[in-house]
Amino acid sequence: MRNILLVLFGLITFQSDIQAQTGSAPSKLNVIVVGMTHDHVHGILQFYKQGRVIITAIVESNQALINRHSKSYQLPASLFYSSLDAAIKARKPDAVLAFNAINEHIEVAETCLPLRIPVMVEKPLATTLKDAQRMEALSKQFNTPILTNYETTWYNSNHYAKKQVDEGALGTIRKMVVHSGHEGPKEIGCSTEFLDWLTDPIKNGGGASRDFGCYGANLMTWLMKGKAPKSVTAIIQQYKPAVYPKVDDVATILLEYDDATGVIEASWNWPYSIKDMEIFGSSAYLHAVNGQTVIQKKEQAKPINGTAPAIEHPDFISYLEAYLAGKITEKNDLSSLSNNLLVVKILDAATRSAKEGRKILLD
Repeated sequence: MRNILLVLFGLITFQSDIQAQTGSAPSKLNVIVVGMTHDHVHGILQFYKQGRVIITAIVESNQALINRHSKSYQLPASLFYSSLDAAIKARKPDAVLAFNAINEHIEVAETCLPLRIPVMVEKPLATTLKDAQRMEALSKQFNTPILTNYETTWYNSNHYAKKQVDEGALGTIRKMVVHSGHEGPKEIGCSTEFLDWLTDPIKNGGGASRDFGCYGANLMTWLMKGKAPKSVTAIIQQYKPAVYPKVDDVATILLEYDDATGVIEASWNWPYSIKDMEIFGSSAYLHAVNGQTVIQKKEQAKPINGTAPAIEHPDFISYLEAYLAGKITEKNDLSSLSNNLLVVKILDAATRSAKEGRKILLD
């Protein structure tokens, strides 16, 4: 038990220690930000304000949004461009980060990948399988990555869970359950600009089923080492048509594997925000309660309840720095194209299943 606890509460090796040994600090990334309508843009703007990253240009046309964020983050007017082509020509970035509507990700990919400029988009990768496959083709043709960022990728608890699975500490995975949701985007105060496309079936691909369903599909694909489920069955509903008239606000998606099942529960109707994951193994159970807390249980053994150790790359900027430096070689990690192409396939199948009232078999 002492050894297990030492792993769970392991010491953190800070990046500053490595810098002290080498005597040099890594250079900052130069990035172009495309769009500010996604409220997750506050993350990159905070990194900019903290001096973690250099934003060389921002492509945005909504003047009210420009004014608001410029005031909050001291963004000079010279950063803003009306087109991505003009921004790239003037600023030549290390990478482009997309914080626009999901159906606009394809335009970013079609502009950047032929120029061999890496791209990272906010989750999910695309609204349609056609767009996702086009992105895959461009990435392969020009040997340039397109990555996807999720909040849950940076949860210490999820990485601890994956380590336990890989090391056989839980036995064989039999069931996975991922809950992702909150009271609703309008109810929690999302911006008008975000709501305009988040609640649009074309721009977002759906409602809660896409907004939150992608988290479970992403994590389960990772845990199953990139293996696709045999089938997808979904119940997608609308509890609040007066609030979200165009899209769903709750979904339950069942993934069938050869010897395991996955249950994705996504909602804009819960009494409070939940992002957790449960793994039922053949010999043990693990619950990633939130980003830090883990509960692990095994028959006739005292449960482990504690804080997961910190991960090497705790956010998308440190990950992107390492990725572009060639330090990350994993082909099916949470941000990878292979994982996120399968995420779109799963979500597409879920939409079809709910619409047609049947199980959808995947190739």
